[in-house]
Amino acid sequence: MPEFLIPDMSCDGCVRSVTNAVKQIDPAAAVAADLVGKRVRVESTATQESLAAAIRDAGFTVEPG
Repeated sequence: MPEFLIPDMSCDGCVRSVTNAVKQIDPAAAVAADLVGKRVRVESTATQESLAAAIRDAGFTVEPG
């Protein structure tokens, strides 16, 4: 299960944007966000690289979790 550190995720709107980006790649993905820890865990059949790219394309910095 890929986990990402997203340092610039700062509000619920950011969480929604990240979740929507992941869902564009895999609509069946389960996304668990920790806003305080700035981490997102994704359960998906998509690759970690494609998920990270989608989150970056949504305007966020992505680091390995």
